[in-house]
Amino acid sequence: MLVTGASGFVGRMLCAELARRGHLVHAALRNPAHPDIAGCRIVKISGMDSGTSWVDALDGMDVVIHLAARVHVMKDNSADPLLEFRKVNVAGTEHLARSAAASGVKRFVYVSSIKVNGEGTSDNGRFTEADSPDPQDPYGVSKWEAEQALHRVAKETGLEVVIVRPPLVYGEGVKGNFAQMLKVLARGLPLPLATVNNRRSLVYVGNLVDALILCATHPAAVGQTYLVSDGEDVSTSELLRQLGASMGCPARLFACPAVLLKLAGRLTGKADQVERLLGSLQVDSSKIRRELGWIPPFTLESGLRTTAECQRATLA
Repeated sequence: MLVTGASGFVGRMLCAELARRGHLVHAALRNPAHPDIAGCRIVKISGMDSGTSWVDALDGMDVVIHLAARVHVMKDNSADPLLEFRKVNVAGTEHLARSAAASGVKRFVYVSSIKVNGEGTSDNGRFTEADSPDPQDPYGVSKWEAEQALHRVAKETGLEVVIVRPPLVYGEGVKGNFAQMLKVLARGLPLPLATVNNRRSLVYVGNLVDALILCATHPAAVGQTYLVSDGEDVSTSELLRQLGASMGCPARLFACPAVLLKLAGRLTGKADQVERLLGSLQVDSSKIRRELGWIPPFTLESGLRTTAECQRATLA
């Protein structure tokens, strides 16, 4: 199996688990100096666009699991963000898929994003695979366009395509907003989120890795799109309390009206971050469980505990 984005948060764990299960793994990297990716052959690539040469990376491969992407950022200073996302996430993905088909690869597993469905749910609603796509930002649009490009490649070449849309992924080594939240908890800073009663679906990195490997090998996955999650939704306040308890740094939460938090977000230019803390985003992962028999190997509680304990160890 070829794994792109192998040096990333999900990629490192995916490569290690594939190697542990006895798969021959090629790890595609722009910077090959990653000795921590054990059990894999490191293959250097020049980039991730329509001009990338994949010949060496694809040699002898049966499956591609495509994680590499131009990722979503809170403040994008590009003159045309959508154009930049399309270069990597759409053109680069389609080029890799066509190269894979030409090299005799049988299956292509694409890690998309729940942002293809939209930014949030309400009234106990849940995103499903049957929803009409509703991406709201350039990143989400590029992921949806990449999915469509892959379906075209599949139709034209016979390449088996499987698409996975995860929500927020967390786990040991997590970065971004989740890592920032852990740092705030560790510092004991008070947070005005005690009464937030939203519902968020998350997926522990170990669960996502297990689902991706199943999608790479199960006959029934061909041509399908799957939403994956831990299956146990949590409010922001509950999430903070669980993480704080596992870190030995109890969350210091106090109540504040949501309208004031949203106003503060607008005044500080952080409206999107505030909305993610207050809003709901729930996914229905029953399709992959029903069709592929997938059962997440880790509970939400164990995943959060492992994540928090790893963070605590780095601070020790």
